Amino acid sequence: MLVMDNSIITPPSFLIRAMSVVTLVILTLMAISEVMGKHLKYSKFWNVNSSGKSATKEVKLSSRTGMLMLYTPAFLGGLASFWIFPHQSFRLLLLTSALTFHFFKRDFEVLFIHKYSGGVMLDSAIFIGALYFIATVTIIYFQHLSEGLPEPRIDLKYFGMFVFLLGISGNFYHHYLLSKMRKDGEKQYKIPKGGLFDKVVCPHYLFEILTFWGFFLISQNLFGLCCAIGVTFYLTGRSYVTRKWYLSKFENFPQDVRAIFPYVF
Repeated sequence: MLVMDNSIITPPSFLIRAMSVVTLVILTLMAISEVMGKHLKYSKFWNVNSSGKSATKEVKLSSRTGMLMLYTPAFLGGLASFWIFPHQSFRLLLLTSALTFHFFKRDFEVLFIHKYSGGVMLDSAIFIGALYFIATVTIIYFQHLSEGLPEPRIDLKYFGMFVFLLGISGNFYHHYLLSKMRKDGEKQYKIPKGGLFDKVVCPHYLFEILTFWGFFLISQNLFGLCCAIGVTFYLTGRSYVTRKWYLSKFENFPQDVRAIFPYVF
């Protein structure tokens, strides 16, 4: 058994360690790519670098279809785990429930909350959807392998549920504010207002980060930690380029509005 600070317990498995490192590396490279200008093609950046002959080779999906491809596989993976692992410890039950509800909520937003102006490129939809699915089933499976091992000396699962609920609530609220910026039929982007939008340009990403740290605190396993760190890197990079995009599009964009962390970055 691998014990780190007596609060992260993971079975002695090469696969777990390898998957944890690979996931962290992939998400870190994605963050660097965003900052360097090579974006995953959804939301504001769905058509970036897509011009001329190369653009004709890419398949564009409607935003709703593309976003459903992002989240539905992970939701179904979480849902299936209740059947695959019917006798779960309370920690595993909390983790599985949190992950499944998170992606159900994302699908709900795609169908009933979001208003769209762009699209999603098929390759990005497949890549992100696969990444979410693999991460979801992997963290659940690795937690299943930890069943029967001694509990961490510092039990953080209840605090993790609090962080998760704070993150998912804040994320939903700011997605709702974004949806109210446009009237039906409108497609143009506007400067977001309300909530934490007066402090940062991407508060929905900030709360998404909290959601993934909630997953780690519930699970207290190595893979969950690497996912939380990696998502923090990626969404911080994505927020950085989103702020640059707003500054380039709106002359009156407030200079004191940071990218993702109020007053800091």
